[in-house]
Amino acid sequence: METVVITGMDVSYAAEVIQRGGLVAVPTETVYGLAGNGLDAGAVAKIYDVKGRPEVKPLSLLVPDLYAVDAFCDKVPWSSRKLAKAYWPGPLTIVLPCNGSVPAIVTAGGSTIGVRCPDHPKTLELLRLAGVPLAAPSANISGMRSPKSAREVLDHLDGKIDCVIDGGTCEIGVESTIVSLADEQYAILRRGALPESDIAKVLSEIYIIGITGGTGSGKTSALRALGKLGALTLDCDAIYHQLLAENTGLKSELEARFTGITENGEIDRKQLSGKVFGYPESLRDLNKITHKYVSAEIELRIGQWKAQGGKVAAVDAIALIESGRAEKCDLTIGVAAPKETRIDRIMKRDKITREHAEMRIDAQKPDSFYKEYCDYVLEGDCDTTEEFEEKCDAFFRKYI
Repeated sequence: METVVITGMDVSYAAEVIQRGGLVAVPTETVYGLAGNGLDAGAVAKIYDVKGRPEVKPLSLLVPDLYAVDAFCDKVPWSSRKLAKAYWPGPLTIVLPCNGSVPAIVTAGGSTIGVRCPDHPKTLELLRLAGVPLAAPSANISGMRSPKSAREVLDHLDGKIDCVIDGGTCEIGVESTIVSLADEQYAILRRGALPESDIAKVLSEIYIIGITGGTGSGKTSALRALGKLGALTLDCDAIYHQLLAENTGLKSELEARFTGITENGEIDRKQLSGKVFGYPESLRDLNKITHKYVSAEIELRIGQWKAQGGKVAAVDAIALIESGRAEKCDLTIGVAAPKETRIDRIMKRDKITREHAEMRIDAQKPDSFYKEYCDYVLEGDCDTTEEFEEKCDAFFRKYI
């Protein structure tokens, strides 16, 4: 069998090889890997055979991003998401509990699986085109030096594999660091390209979950569910109203921009609304001022929570995406609900007419906005608040 060498960016032939159960040597930022369909036991058996690798040694999987991991891992904890956000694509393999959807030959009969998102455009494109995770140990005969170029791969495996994607010389040349997050305490299983101190630094930081969605969608229920699981919960709307009553700096800036809204030292919210809503430039100025003070208060409270040993914080903000707050979150959750459900909730909660409830909803972002910009969307389509909180509880328990 002649080994085909792919030199350009078109890796569609390699994807076809993967899909039919063949083997492809792929470049990464660390070393070249010998890749096969990680969900095809026959293809994985070929990897062991070509390498001469003992089948008691498990293989890890290459994936395009962390979201692909949900399909074959029982639990994807917040710590893995924080590490992935910090270092993927990159030289870090994360070991997680496996849900049994991966062939036993990959895990060597074990209950965990290692996953990594490689930092190489050609291999990421191959993952996208093939549509499957890739089992991919180093592309060498077991016991020999790991290859850092396509030429070195061919020195080991020419004629034994279907093709090799030439991605140049690997920049790092050292295998990825392997960290296990399968138990409560993380463990370094293999020292590699990513320093242990970098891993420790990220895992010592608080994990921040952003909650957003339109009024009446069920954000408060989602936030309450996180609070019951031990997270610090921060409602930006409540924080804003508290600052509006107590923070002299905020009140001074608002009065300077919107003259005549203060009475007896207090902000008249009706007066403020009259000067803002319906006036886009004024609304932008209001948001710019309030976001600054609310953000500072959030950072203060999260810092205090960390000092107390807290690990997870949740921020509920209707403008989470627009304000830039989402960029500081490790996970963003959009909450959506059918329009009739939202109308009913708003009418009961705020004692307003159906017409006003509909106007409020129509003035906000559609559900499609949250599906586009959030990591996940929770559908608040339950009959009762209690049922939706139970749904939220089940969802968040998977990650916390």
